[in-house]
Formats: sequence, structure tokens, C-alpha cells
Amino acid sequence: MSIDTQSSPAGPPAGATTPGSTGTAHPAYQQVSESRASQVQLRVADAITAFAGSMTFVYIHVGVFAAWMLLLESSPWPTLTLVVSLEAIFLSTFVMIGQNRQAAYQQVKADHDFVEQELELKTNTELTREVRTIVSELEQRFGRAAPSPGPDAG
Repeated sequence: MSIDTQSSPAGPPAGATTPGSTGTAHPAYQQVSESRASQVQLRVADAITAFAGSMTFVYIHVGVFAAWMLLLESSPWPTLTLVVSLEAIFLSTFVMIGQNRQAAYQQVKADHDFVEQELELKTNTELTREVRTIVSELEQRFGRAAPSPGPDAG
């Protein structure tokens, strides 16, 4: 199973739903999402990241830069280089913010899953001990059962 690590601020990252569920978000994602939703600056960063990662963003830039180079300035290169460089600096910052969000989600999810697996291991261990106790009591009560003959005995 492949898990896409790209995410949208509007919904959980791919693979954030509980296996076998019908779209219920993983508890770890809900925790991170609620934390991010409570901070205005993170919501703004998520919105910018979502827009900057869309084809609409690409189309707008192609149109604006083409118009700038062909129609507005006779020598657009120095100013255009400055604008594109500054935009790249800011967009790379938003990419890192998105990566930090994904890393925070992955850490919370890993911590949650670890706790759940430890609880499951503890439960399985207790159940195994109970089964062993029941089998021992049955063996004591009825004596050791003779092994059943195999299909070749006869």
C-alpha cells in the first residue's frame, strides 16, 4: 500500500484515515488539525501553501510574467529576476512550513500508533495467559488429553 505524503490543509493527508474506516480521520490528524486551526498565522500559511501548490497559481504566473516581459517593460530582466527570486524565497518558506506540518502530524501519529500497539500487545498477552490458565485447569480436571490420531492412523 502506498501512502501519499502530500496533504491539503482542507482535509487529512492521504493515509490519515483509520484502516477499514469510512473516512474517519486518524485521531492524531484530528489533534494536529485542531491545533493548527486555532492559530491564525498557521491557517494563513496553509491557505498560501494550498494556493501555491495549485495549477491556478502556475497559470496566473505564466500570464503575469508573459505580459510583463512582452508588454509592460522593454528590459524586464533585472526587475523580473528580483521579483522571481523574492517569490522563490517566500514560497520555499511556505514549503518548509508544510513539511513541518507533515512532520508534526507523522510524529503525533507515530506516538499514537505506538501507544495503541502497546495496549494491543498487553491485551493479547493477558488473553494468552488466560487461555493458558484455562487449558491448565482443563488438563488438571480431565487429565492430560491423549493426542488425537492423525489421518494416517487406522
